[in-house]
Amino acid sequence: MTTNQVTAQIELPAKLIELFSSPSRYKAAWGGRGSGKTRSFALMTAIKAYMLAEEGKAGVILSAREYMNSLEESSMEEIKQAIRAVPWLNAYFDIGEKYIRTKNRKISYVFAGLHHNLDSIKSKARVLLAWIDEADSVSEIAWQKLLPTVRENGSEVYVCWNPELEGSPTDKRFRQTPPPECMGVELNYSDNPWFPEVLDVERKSDYDRLDPQTYAWIWEGAYRQNSDAQIFANKYRIAEFEPNPKWNGPYDGLDFGFAQDPTAGVRCWIDEPRATLYIEYEAGKVGLELDDTAQFISERIPGYGGVAIRADSARPESISYLSRNGLPYIQAVDKWPGSVEDGISHMRSYKEIVIHPRCKETLKEFRMYSYKVDRLTGDILTIVVDKWNHYVDAIRYALGPMIQGRGRLKISKEALAQAARRR
Repeated sequence: MTTNQVTAQIELPAKLIELFSSPSRYKAAWGGRGSGKTRSFALMTAIKAYMLAEEGKAGVILSAREYMNSLEESSMEEIKQAIRAVPWLNAYFDIGEKYIRTKNRKISYVFAGLHHNLDSIKSKARVLLAWIDEADSVSEIAWQKLLPTVRENGSEVYVCWNPELEGSPTDKRFRQTPPPECMGVELNYSDNPWFPEVLDVERKSDYDRLDPQTYAWIWEGAYRQNSDAQIFANKYRIAEFEPNPKWNGPYDGLDFGFAQDPTAGVRCWIDEPRATLYIEYEAGKVGLELDDTAQFISERIPGYGGVAIRADSARPESISYLSRNGLPYIQAVDKWPGSVEDGISHMRSYKEIVIHPRCKETLKEFRMYSYKVDRLTGDILTIVVDKWNHYVDAIRYALGPMIQGRGRLKISKEALAQAARRR
């Protein structure tokens, strides 16, 4: 950082360095516990206050949450700790029991709850920066009233939250359909180089103790979904494994990407006696050129291209190209009316689906892939939401020959009897 020929160094998670280096008005970060979001944003509000004061500007830094009944419920303590951890910032600020301001008194912090204080916030003069923490619960009305109050030239809005519900006002505004002047990143514990050992012990305990959906919501920034609407709820688990020579497979699949959808390749196996589907490898990328597809996936899935690969039949020209350029055994998978639903039924017919932890995008899709929920009644419909399904589709293509008209698994009665005896 450079201001008036003074250079200082601060440390942030790598993803946030890019975020705060951008000239965007809105800076958003979402993710799970232990990511360092709150501490980093608290620090950056102080950096911003320092820079504004050194430039001779006067005004307030607004630190707000949806609900805040007292200063104890605010981010004040986080900001104080962030300032005190950096000697040159600590020397620059006047920190009292109930206030934080620069010593030249040009910049002061204001702490407020949006739910009860929106009208008073609108009267605050010269809001130069607004930081909204725990923003998932902020209502659309609050956003509509708050944002026009942050109107000074060069003013900024920081937003960070742990996702709760997909489609919340904050989620829609800053993640799903962000404005052009917004930059956002997902930040989880794995992105935090200072993730403490004590939290890692707790995380590992949660990994062993909780169901995958709850664990992912707490630690990996997943939405907290209606488990009844999740297509694969209670049908899968995460575990490391090595393929058994007695398993059937491998079965390789490929779903072609388009625009913001990734090209997705997978490898899976079937333990027939145990009626278990294993997802061993994944490889994918948004914007992957067709010319690079064979090499990219083959480098990440050992032996990919050495066995049959079943791919989306909607892209015959891509299949033809890849068959001549690195994936000689690729072929189009059969489709029919209702093939998506039949594929889901087939995959759910396994006693268990085991996903290797390196298949992070597949895990995310298994958590997110859902039936549509009526927003007015909360009823779960039979309509499959066409979202979070690229790696799932690749698995469905890989298993294409085994999917029958009703999506049943081709396993002998003897094998099913053996599986029943093991339970």
